[in-house]
Amino acid sequence: MKSNTSHIFFWSLVSSLAGFLFGFDTVVISGAEKTIQTLWGLSDALHGVTMASALYGTVIGSVIGGWPTDRWGRRLTLIWVGALYSVSAVWSGLAPEVWSLIIARFIGGLGVGISTVAAPLYIAEISPPDRRGRLAGMFQFNIVLGILVAFLSNYLLGGIGANAWRWMLGVEAIPALLYTLLCFSIPESPRWLLTRKNDRARGVAVLKLIQSDASEAQIQATADHIVAASAAGNQSTHGFWSRRLRAPILLAFFIAFFNQLSGINAILYFAPRIFELTGLGAKAALLQSIGIGVTNLVFTFVGLWLIDRLGRRTLLYVGSLGYIGSLGLCAWAFFTEHFAIVPVCIFTFIAAHAIGQGAVIWVFIAEIFPDKYRAEGQSLGSFTHWIFAALLTTFFPKMVSAFAPGWVFVFFCGMMVLQLMWVHLMVPETKGVPLEDIEKKLGIV
Repeated sequence: MKSNTSHIFFWSLVSSLAGFLFGFDTVVISGAEKTIQTLWGLSDALHGVTMASALYGTVIGSVIGGWPTDRWGRRLTLIWVGALYSVSAVWSGLAPEVWSLIIARFIGGLGVGISTVAAPLYIAEISPPDRRGRLAGMFQFNIVLGILVAFLSNYLLGGIGANAWRWMLGVEAIPALLYTLLCFSIPESPRWLLTRKNDRARGVAVLKLIQSDASEAQIQATADHIVAASAAGNQSTHGFWSRRLRAPILLAFFIAFFNQLSGINAILYFAPRIFELTGLGAKAALLQSIGIGVTNLVFTFVGLWLIDRLGRRTLLYVGSLGYIGSLGLCAWAFFTEHFAIVPVCIFTFIAAHAIGQGAVIWVFIAEIFPDKYRAEGQSLGSFTHWIFAALLTTFFPKMVSAFAPGWVFVFFCGMMVLQLMWVHLMVPETKGVPLEDIEKKLGIV
């Protein structure tokens, strides 16, 4: 049975554009952060809060994101995500003082947090098993594309005058509005229509669009299988926080925990500052940051090409080993003042992330929970990811002030050794397994 490739790809692309805004919104502040600190005379503590304000919104958004995603549907939730991004961009660009900027960035963070629940979940639910990794991975691809465009935008706008930082933050309103309009063109998830809305007619209609060459009997059989799997899950008297779901809960927590304890967000947000620590000038540091974006994009392509071929677990192995080598060398470079290799180490670190954790995390979390608890599970993974991202971003300026940079990289390297052990001992392979069958693989049924 073949799927309608063009429809599925377009719907996945549109919903994954939330990832573009996610990447742009969270990283664009890196080009403005030093100007903002100087302009308003911010202490290191308040500067850390300002830098992490979007991440605090993201934490809240990830916590509450499962509720609108289940109650109102995946499609309407994605439309509201676009509205949050639009408001945040305009407000950030016009902010008259630091607390206005913090509030505006917080609103954008709400959009980021909710998008990390709704978008990967939506794509996973409309995708055939053999292409689910690549299609859901488009969310990550758009994240890194947004990061690259943010770095490039900052570089191009960096020399236009004293208000360059306002343009850096405000220009996001253009893609945010375009994304919001495009979301009106996608259908609702058939699994949400069948299992949450109990609207079989609309659910079957979307399945017909997805499986355009399937017979009526095959479509009805697919709908019956989805409903039956959901009904089996509903028979459980236990809620989300139960021993029955222990395996996917632990997997979602640890993949998100280790993702941030690699130091990825701290390095992305403070990339210009890290490069300046090696002796590069401010303009050269911004240019090196563009190199990070290009590296991230290129190796995300590689990760998406491999994820349905080698599988999720293998890519996590590759990423873990790349993390350990690059972070270890970076620490050595700072301890010994061999600063010339730092850019290469950082680029290698980014490549390892793009192929491993970056390509896998949102796909994996969207796969491992039963239909009934998929939104809650995605919310748990997103919350874990963003609470640690917020904490690291808040304290990173103090970390590099209180400790030699080498020790900071030693810490991140040590955490990646633990990740490698976790992958080896606990992570199963979900490549090519239908969503309704993954719970059997994890021993949930």
